[in-house]
Amino acid sequence: MQIDLSKIKVRAIGTSEVELLTTYRMAYLTEMQGERSEEYQLKLKTELNQYFTDALNEKRVFAFLAEQNGEALSFGAMVLKKIPGDFNQSMYLEGDILNMYTVPFARRKGISALILQELLNEARNRGISKVSLHTSKDGEKLYRKFGFSEPVYPVLELSL
Repeated sequence: MQIDLSKIKVRAIGTSEVELLTTYRMAYLTEMQGERSEEYQLKLKTELNQYFTDALNEKRVFAFLAEQNGEALSFGAMVLKKIPGDFNQSMYLEGDILNMYTVPFARRKGISALILQELLNEARNRGISKVSLHTSKDGEKLYRKFGFSEPVYPVLELSL
């Protein structure tokens, strides 16, 4: 398929399309973490379908899809978090971008930038004050173009 950015349509993903989110989340995870057993993949697929269904219904996640001629090319989602406030504001909304994934043949054509722009526009519309993400080396250049940088405060992490 020839990619033509002028023919790309970006739209919100609804609860009826949870399978799409799950399928491409699984593809992303396989690329980043390698293959897993079929048994584990079936379990994860079931749990991801439930997570995305609940989160979309409860408006804790929003997601976008880029497609050309009805073929899905790229995805992105944002998980919303309410954070207790401080002396400046009583409560903050923050967003974590996840599920940024473009099918291999459509990469490096600007499609992810379209998805990212939609996610950030929606974040602004919802009053989100900070957006964060984890990125691969391949994705870092795109996010830096949009102004993402290292956190102001040091970030430490502990895997339990």
